[in-house]
Amino acid sequence: MAENSLFAILMRSRWWISFAICAAVALISFAAFPKDIAPFAALGAFPFFIVGCIAAYKQLRAPSAAQAQQLLDECAALPWKQFSQRLAAGWQAEGYGVEFLNQNGADLRLTRKGQTTVVQAKRWKAANQGLEPLRELQVQQQKLEASHAVYVTLQPLTENAAAWAKQQQIAVLGPAEIALLLAKAK
Repeated sequence: MAENSLFAILMRSRWWISFAICAAVALISFAAFPKDIAPFAALGAFPFFIVGCIAAYKQLRAPSAAQAQQLLDECAALPWKQFSQRLAAGWQAEGYGVEFLNQNGADLRLTRKGQTTVVQAKRWKAANQGLEPLRELQVQQQKLEASHAVYVTLQPLTENAAAWAKQQQIAVLGPAEIALLLAKAK
């Protein structure tokens, strides 16, 4: 699904927005079309209903803001070995095979459905997140012939680093994504 498509935006929005759009489409269909055609026109609202159900399911399973903050505080206090094990458990819960690499620029290799992802996470609690670790990650991505690269950080990237990561298609797992992944590990 394209990142900025209507349904992708609705999946990231609150669940009730999709249901409101669904109801609006159905009401407009019944108001604008003859009675024999209106039920068929109202079926156009069905995709919005499905997206609302999926969004509600995901949002109800996600940790609350307080739980997410607690998870982030816990992971900020963990040493690397324990943090990496919790990350690995989260990805394994999502169906990934996890291999510890401990190479310069690559800490984990994830595999699922023939796709390989290389992850750099050792600098997760560094105060300054610049461009150099991202370059190291990209080098390892090419060296290991991985299809994706992920950079894990609790702090925001610098403006230049964020732009470069986006240009190089390196996914950045920030605090919200880390909390969601760690919640799956429990």
